[in-house]
Amino acid sequence: MEHKGCTIWFTGLSGAGKSTITDELVKRLKASGMKVEVLDGDVVRTHLSKGLGFSKEDRDTNILRIGWVCEVLTRNNVIAIAAAISPYREIRDKVRKMVGPNFIEVYAAAPLEECEKRDVKGLYKKARAGEIKQFTGIDDPYEAPLDPEVVCDTHKETLDQSVEKVLAALRKHGILNAKNVPVAA
Repeated sequence: MEHKGCTIWFTGLSGAGKSTITDELVKRLKASGMKVEVLDGDVVRTHLSKGLGFSKEDRDTNILRIGWVCEVLTRNNVIAIAAAISPYREIRDKVRKMVGPNFIEVYAAAPLEECEKRDVKGLYKKARAGEIKQFTGIDDPYEAPLDPEVVCDTHKETLDQSVEKVLAALRKHGILNAKNVPVAA
C-alpha cells in the first residue's frame, strides 16, 4: 500500500512504555499493509552503534545515527519508528530538523518511580547500587520534550489509548487516511 513516510520518535525513560506502544502500533500498521521499520535503541546499539558507550557524546552519536536511518526511510515512504530513550533535547531537535515535517515526537511520560516498578531487567536497581554509571534518570539527566506531538501518560492510560493518540497524530499529519487507517486490535 502506498503512503507517505514519516518518523515516529518515541522518547522517555527506560521502562516508560516506548517499546510496548511501538509493538502494538507496528501490529496495527502492518495489518493495514503499511511499510514500517522499527529502530529500537537497544537493538541499534548492538548493530549500528556497536562500541559506543554511554557518554553524552556517544549517546548523541547513537541518536544521530538512528535519526539518519529514519530520514532515509521517511524519504522512501516508510513509516520509521524509533524507540530510544534519547535523553537530550538538543539532539532530538537536530533529528527533527534532519527528518523534516513528517517527524512526530511521542513522549512516553511515566514518573521515575513507575519506571522503576516496571524494571524487568533490574537496571534501575543496579544503577541505584552504583553498578551502572551514567544511567538516565538516576545519575544522568533526561530532558523531557517541550512540545511533542503526542504525550502518552503510560501510568494513567491504557495501551490502546496511547496507541490511538499516536494514530490520531498520523491522521493529523496526513500519513493515515480513510484508505489506510489501521485496524483496531
